[in-house]
Amino acid sequence: MRKMRAEIIAVGTELLLGQIANTNAQFLSQKLAEIGVGVYFHTVVGDNTERLLQVIRLASGRSDLVIFTGGLGPTQDDLTKETVAGHVGIGLETNSEAMERIEKFFSQRGIVMTKNNRKQALVLSGSHVFSNDFGMAPGMAIRHDSSTFVLLPGPPSEMYPMVENYVMPYLTDLLPDKQVFHSHVLRFYGIGESALEEKLLDLIEKQDNPTIAPYAKEFEVTLRITARAATVEEGETLILPVEKEILSRVGQYMYGMGENSSLHDVLVSELKKRNETIACAESCTGGAIASLITAVPGSSQVFRGGVVCYTNEVKKQLLEVPDSILQTDGAVSEKTAQLLAEHVREKLGATYGISVTGVAGPDPSEGKPVGLVYVGIAAEGMPTVVKELRLAGRRHAIVGRAAKYALFYALQMQKER
Repeated sequence: MRKMRAEIIAVGTELLLGQIANTNAQFLSQKLAEIGVGVYFHTVVGDNTERLLQVIRLASGRSDLVIFTGGLGPTQDDLTKETVAGHVGIGLETNSEAMERIEKFFSQRGIVMTKNNRKQALVLSGSHVFSNDFGMAPGMAIRHDSSTFVLLPGPPSEMYPMVENYVMPYLTDLLPDKQVFHSHVLRFYGIGESALEEKLLDLIEKQDNPTIAPYAKEFEVTLRITARAATVEEGETLILPVEKEILSRVGQYMYGMGENSSLHDVLVSELKKRNETIACAESCTGGAIASLITAVPGSSQVFRGGVVCYTNEVKKQLLEVPDSILQTDGAVSEKTAQLLAEHVREKLGATYGISVTGVAGPDPSEGKPVGLVYVGIAAEGMPTVVKELRLAGRRHAIVGRAAKYALFYALQMQKER
C-alpha cells in the first residue's frame, strides 16, 4: 500500500521576510516521521489570498495530507481558513467551545473584547476541531476529494501541544494499517552529527524497520529509532537490538534518553536521585552554566551557586588562584581550571565543582588562540579532571558549547563515582 504523502504549508509574510524562522515545519516533519508519514514538500506563502489559493490547488493534486500553520488569528491578514473554505466550497461556523474560551480570556483580564476576536472561533463547517489549550484559535481538519486538510495556529506555544495531544492521535487513525509507531530517543554530546552518522552509516543505509534518524540541535545530536509494529511490545523488541548495536559504537557520547531531556535536565535529575550538589566557577562562559542549571524546575535542591570569575582579580580574591599561577600558566590554563573547580566546590560545599576558562574571541588572549577552553571537574573523594577543548565558531557558539561540555563532563564523572 502506498505511503501517505504529506505537505506542510506555512502561512505568513513574516516568514518570507525572515523575521521569524519556520520552526513549525521542522517540528511537524519530525512528528509525522514518527508515525511513518513521509513529508514531500515544504512551502512558505505570504498573507495573500490568490497566492495561497495557488499553493492549495497545487498541494491538493499531489499530497494526501496538507497541513497549514498560521493565518488563524483575528486580523485581516489572517486568511487561511477563509481561503481553504473557498477552495473546498464550504462555509465557516462558530465553534461554541472556542468562543467560550475567548470570551473567558477577556473577561478574566477585564479587557473589552473587540469584534475581530470573534473571528478566531470560526471553523470550517463540518470539520473535526482540535482544542487550543494555550491560545484562542482552535485547529481543524477536513477531508476534501483525496486530500485531508489540517489547519493549525502559528505560534509554536499553541501549535506544539495541539499536535501532541490532539492532531497526532487523529492522524494515526487515518493510517490504513493502524500500526503502532514506537520510538526511542537517544541524546548525544561531544560528537557532531556527521561523525555520528559516519559511525552508524551501515546501519542507516540498510535501515527498514526500525528506522534511524539523526537530528542536530543546539550543539547536540539526537538519534530517533522508530519501529512499526502491531503493538508497543513488538516495537520494543525490534528497537532493542538496534539500540544495543548503536551504543556499542557511540555509547560513550550518550548522556540521556527521551524526547524532552537535555544535558541540564538530566544532570539535575541525576543529582537529585543521588542527593548530590554542584557549584560552578565560570570565566569565559560568563554565567551560562548557572543559567542552564537554574532553568530546570527544582534545581535549587542541587545547585549550591556559582561564581562568574571573569577577571583575574576575582579568580584571586574569591577563588584563591595564586597570582603566581596566573602569571606563569595563565588564566586560560589547565592549572587554573583545576583550582577553580576545586575551590568553588570547597567554598560552596558541593559534591561537584565545575569550572570553565578559555578564549571565546573574537581575539586571542594571553597569546592563546580563540576556541581554546579548559573545563575542570572536581568531585568529593576523586581526583580532579581537566579537559582541554579546541572549539570553533563565533563567540556565542564557543560559549554555548563550552557550557554544555562542562555539564556533559560532570555527568561523566558522576557515572564514575
